[in-house]
Amino acid sequence: MRKMYVQVLIAIAVAIAFGLLAPHQAVMMKPLGDSFIGLLKMVLGPIIFCTVVHGVGHIKDFRKLGRLGLKTLLYFEVVSTLAMLVGFAFVNIVRPGDGLHAGSLSSTGAAAEVITAGTGDFSFTHFLVSIIPRTLVSAFVTGDILPVLFVSLLVGFGLSSCAKPDWVVFRLIEEAQTIVFKILGFIMRLSPIGAFGAMATAVGSYGGVTLLYLLRYILTYYASTLFFVFVVLGIVAATAGFSILTILSLIKEEAILAMGTAASEVAFPRLVTKLEQAGCDEVVVGFVLPAGYSFNIDGACLYMACGVGFIAQATDTPLSLSQQLGLLAVMLLTSKGGAGSAGGALVKLAATLQSSRALPLSGVGLLFGIDRVLAIATSTTNVIGNSVAVLVLSKWEHMFDKQKFDTYVNHRHASPAEPAPVQASEHRL
Repeated sequence: MRKMYVQVLIAIAVAIAFGLLAPHQAVMMKPLGDSFIGLLKMVLGPIIFCTVVHGVGHIKDFRKLGRLGLKTLLYFEVVSTLAMLVGFAFVNIVRPGDGLHAGSLSSTGAAAEVITAGTGDFSFTHFLVSIIPRTLVSAFVTGDILPVLFVSLLVGFGLSSCAKPDWVVFRLIEEAQTIVFKILGFIMRLSPIGAFGAMATAVGSYGGVTLLYLLRYILTYYASTLFFVFVVLGIVAATAGFSILTILSLIKEEAILAMGTAASEVAFPRLVTKLEQAGCDEVVVGFVLPAGYSFNIDGACLYMACGVGFIAQATDTPLSLSQQLGLLAVMLLTSKGGAGSAGGALVKLAATLQSSRALPLSGVGLLFGIDRVLAIATSTTNVIGNSVAVLVLSKWEHMFDKQKFDTYVNHRHASPAEPAPVQASEHRL
């Protein structure tokens, strides 16, 4: 599967042309994108379980894991807050919603369904309770990352505290991990088809008038994501001795895949393999990456901050600086979990408006038509943000192999190829 990202880029280009030339036929390609995303979500739970249990199960010093956990959560909160501040800054400077005068907007059809989905009662207690699945098995049924991560950590802790080195369960987990990644390899061969279906549907459904009408906001949002990646994440990466350009080159296949499908979850399985091969310890990858997909969704934070500002301007609703800071505090909670797939950030935005009641909830309908276009940048930013988090935290925790990283990067520059099958790291805490 050499140069798969080239095939995905070609598929995206063809899909855009198809969507513009034959929009009605392009919309019919939706099952291709949905089926591909569904296949990847199918293996997401087993990959998280095998990766986390294999890494945590070999830990002998839990003090190091506790330190990693605290640093990880602190990092997530700081970077997520910076993402929201960037979003608020851009939307307040450019003010793309001024003059739209959509105060009498009412939501109907599919937009109303999204708003309804986000208007359930939200509280921090409800968020914590939702992490705990009804049974150990049901965690893998719902498809939510947090319950799977919770169960995986429990199993890993249990193995670490009582298992002996020669227990057959470790061998079973390693073999299960090999099988799951082999299945992933089969699925990834379909990525150009999935990217084609998703992009063709987006352009065919939301092209033309809607995109032109809201083009200023789309450009504002994309500018905020570029600023966040190259400036904010660039500075964060530099503090750990990384170049953001090198990181982008390292994960370009996964970023392009997320861009083509508008879903960051599809890149998760490949990131697990690649980041371990690039020198990150499997314990850090197994803990930080799954947690990041629920707690460090930088693209979703940018989406929500820009969306709040745009809706306020478009509906002529005054929103003072103090009110924006108050909404930021609410969004630090409502942004967590379940925003890795297309449409997830829109639902979180609806939950924020319902919780705060500072803006008309019907304003979410303004973004529904262009959500898929915005989700391209959202999902790509999520992938980049979590990759930077794993590399930086690995370096800070002295669980990073610089020589392995340089060798991997130089080899890819010399001969771009797909990552080799994942192998267990020999480094243990």
